[in-house]
Amino acid sequence: MTIELTGPGESVRGDRDLWGRAATGDESAFTALFERHVQAVWNHAYRLTGSWAAAEDLTSNTFLIAWRKRRDVKLVRDSALPWLYTVAGNLARSEHRGAKRRLRLIRKIPDPPVVADHAEAVAEQVDGERRLREVIDAVRALPKSQREVVELCLLGDLSMADAAALLSVAEVTVRSHLSRARARLRTMLEEK
Repeated sequence: MTIELTGPGESVRGDRDLWGRAATGDESAFTALFERHVQAVWNHAYRLTGSWAAAEDLTSNTFLIAWRKRRDVKLVRDSALPWLYTVAGNLARSEHRGAKRRLRLIRKIPDPPVVADHAEAVAEQVDGERRLREVIDAVRALPKSQREVVELCLLGDLSMADAAALLSVAEVTVRSHLSRARARLRTMLEEK
């Protein structure tokens, strides 16, 4: 259904005349065509898309193409409206296909990795540093013989045999000091 802004017959003759003048660069003739058919093209675009915004974009693009191709277009039954509807339909289908392609591509993008909250990492680091200071203070409070064994075997990661050789004591002495130091450290740290 076309909406005629002028009497029957006049619109048809008027489109051919206006289109011919627009093809030679007459902007006012193209403006008259635009004003005559913009509402019908927008309604058609809205029916194709179901969206006001998409209908606006489609209508704008339809008339942009009409301006660019004004010299090459042959009107059907001397009316510009069928050609404008065809352009709007082609644009709507192209946009729909493009939207489907974009959606398929978006679905292929993997979800971003879950990143731990920076605040949690900072809190863990602060807690770790605080706990380390407590352990170091507790080690310093040990008797000298136990402290030396803990520093070499637990903090220094030396074997009991190497610590015994370094301290010039029997390996069994190192084992005994280490056992007592662990028990004492456990008690000291649980109290804090």
